[in-house]
Amino acid sequence: MKSWNCCVRGVLLAGLLGSGSLWAQTPDAEFGRCVDDLKQRALQESIAPQVVESQLGAVQYVARVIELDRRQPEFTETFHNYLGQRVNDQRITRGRQLLKTHYPLLQQLTRQYGIPPQYIVAFWGLETNFGSYLGKMNVLDSLATLACDPRRSEFFTLELMEALRLVEAGVADHGTMLGSWAGAMGNMQFMPSAYRRFAVDADGDNKADLWNSLPDAFTSAAHFLNQLGWQRDVRWGREVRLPQGFDYALAGRDVRKPLAEWRKLGIRDVHGNRLPSLQLPASVIIPSGHKGPAFVVYHNFDVIMGWNRSEYYALAVGHLADRVNGGVALETTPPDDERLTLETVKGIQEALNAAGYDAGVADGIFGTRTKRALRDLQQAKGWVADGYPSDEVMTQLRLLAPAVAEPDESTRQLEKTP
Repeated sequence: MKSWNCCVRGVLLAGLLGSGSLWAQTPDAEFGRCVDDLKQRALQESIAPQVVESQLGAVQYVARVIELDRRQPEFTETFHNYLGQRVNDQRITRGRQLLKTHYPLLQQLTRQYGIPPQYIVAFWGLETNFGSYLGKMNVLDSLATLACDPRRSEFFTLELMEALRLVEAGVADHGTMLGSWAGAMGNMQFMPSAYRRFAVDADGDNKADLWNSLPDAFTSAAHFLNQLGWQRDVRWGREVRLPQGFDYALAGRDVRKPLAEWRKLGIRDVHGNRLPSLQLPASVIIPSGHKGPAFVVYHNFDVIMGWNRSEYYALAVGHLADRVNGGVALETTPPDDERLTLETVKGIQEALNAAGYDAGVADGIFGTRTKRALRDLQQAKGWVADGYPSDEVMTQLRLLAPAVAEPDESTRQLEKTP
């Protein structure tokens, strides 16, 4: 690998300072042309012409949707803030109450689908705060806006087509299909494709209503997780203690070993006991670096990520499920590190790429490839090679590029927002 040099400092400086906005701007005329193309796509997919015209003829561009897409907390928050905001005392207490209230139905779903009750409650809590906020944005407007944005156009175009099929099926229409900015709907926030494939009419009224029927919503969630491959009688994972001198190159979901092998490497549970000598495949993840909590995660963690492709989200679901079921807080509190903006991450990626460490496309998302590249740099510099941009690592980067600006006051305040 190449060494860090003065040329890279310039790239890092330019990337960290950033210029211009990430938010897409789609003028009315451009959006209109895009909607015309979407109408043709819908007709080619055999969606009824009257549905296409009545629904897509009414959609509007929503700039706020693009803004929120670029500010997803899974991409920009620290694990400390993300987990603290979602797994808090109020949500744990409410989750335990609702677990008792709905236990007969949830226990029935465990027998039928294999999903323990606390997981359904945890998903419900994270998605809509137990049904207290289902979203008020027009789903068809949101999906059309995102379909006309280049970042994930094809994905949201497919979801828009599925939403039109829900209209055909009489589920809802442009005036009543309300949900999140990204098009997710109901108590469990199903995207249209998940609604079409996995929604279940559990209360016998001849329609799967994920907005107003908890039996439908809970059963649909259990069905979805079952179809994603949930393994009965296996938990999502657990917090562990890593041994001194642990090789952080082994951390990450791309490295999978039997639990017995992690045991041989000296990993223990939070009580200091050796892990079971099982052939259960597991990975080690460290969402906030070597100073934060460590976890071993199993197949069901991957299933949770089939619902939402964020490790932070999957950890929050797993930990909330444990707490709702009577578990205790994490032994190791995640460090309260600097919140990195998308522009800052893009700058880091550009700098790593320029230095010969392959961080992939500079998209502002601190994913697996970027972690590996940073880990390679850390190893070359003699730092702890955990692939995590901690405050200490950012300080070292700024020492290497002295002109790089510190976070401004507004960012600092946002970092501390509960």
